[in-house]
Amino acid sequence: MRIGVFGGTFDPPHHGHLIVAADVHAALALDRVLLVPAAVPPHKRETVKAPAGTRLEMVRAAVAGDPRFEVDDLELRRPGPSYTVDTLRTLRDRLPGVELFFMVGADNLRELATWHEPEEIVRLARLVAVPRGCDDVDTDAPFPVLSVPVTRVGISATDVRRRVAAGQSIRYLVPDAVREIVAREGLYREPVHSGKNPC
Repeated sequence: MRIGVFGGTFDPPHHGHLIVAADVHAALALDRVLLVPAAVPPHKRETVKAPAGTRLEMVRAAVAGDPRFEVDDLELRRPGPSYTVDTLRTLRDRLPGVELFFMVGADNLRELATWHEPEEIVRLARLVAVPRGCDDVDTDAPFPVLSVPVTRVGISATDVRRRVAAGQSIRYLVPDAVREIVAREGLYREPVHSGKNPC
């Protein structure tokens, strides 16, 4: 069995996330893709806006009814920072014999050496690098990387939050079910001052 692992804050999940997951699923003939919301991302401790439980609810709502995707809350049930290596170890123990494919954005690939136990990450799963925004995949990475072309969609979670704070519509940027949760919970109303431009 071939399983993709797609982690992130999903703050909020948007159509760009889903398109990437669908493209990788098809390109690598995966059996399914696990979406794993992070509880306390080590690189984003101060920037996560929505509570972990609400982000989990949004991801579940975003992929409901799609058999290609499954949401796993293992990082939310584990105390402490959400280290990728711990997540992969848990999945490896839970799914013996399964081939894991860890999806990482091109922008994060360049920082992988600074992550917790990067060599173990590479041992536990095959890295799948996907372009993100204006960033192309670095083909000179010091570890084996599968480069998968994906549909580039200029949507970022930062831009979605900025639009909500400005009172602008996020329809067509996120699934309708996610938009309803954002409105119901009053998320992202505070001004957004900085963040990556999707291009």
